[in-house]
Amino acid sequence: MKVGIGQDSHRFHDSAKDGAPLVIGGVVFEDGDCPALLGNSDADVVLHAITNAVSGVTGVNILGEIADEMCLVQGIKDSCEFLKKALEFLKEDETVIHVSISIECSRPKISAKVEEMKSSIADIMRIDKDSVAITATSGEGLTDFGRGLGIHVFCVVTVS
Repeated sequence: MKVGIGQDSHRFHDSAKDGAPLVIGGVVFEDGDCPALLGNSDADVVLHAITNAVSGVTGVNILGEIADEMCLVQGIKDSCEFLKKALEFLKEDETVIHVSISIECSRPKISAKVEEMKSSIADIMRIDKDSVAITATSGEGLTDFGRGLGIHVFCVVTVS
């Protein structure tokens, strides 16, 4: 068994960025209260945290030079492609058996989209939806994320 821990955070744009959508866990959130997250890609903070957790298992850092090449040179902005690239570095006999995700934000409300996010993540990772767990908290407003300035995510990936 191996366990990888990943985290990521992004601030919201000050205003709508060229109509770019807010994407979290591969799902578009059409909440008028939330602009897109700030980043070179679609800034999908959940998929970035998962990518970092997979990198913790494989030892191959994707969200660095590899993602910069994909995003800035090749024009790939969809964060699911970064996660797919990270999964390519798992050994042939390694299988993701569980993904646990903890999201801190005061906006948008995550609960309404949890099932859709679980399905999206499971599809990208080619695992069962029941192997994806998502929790969310406002953090009682103690951090910038709890005060609505962005989103912070921790993730643990278990591989056998």
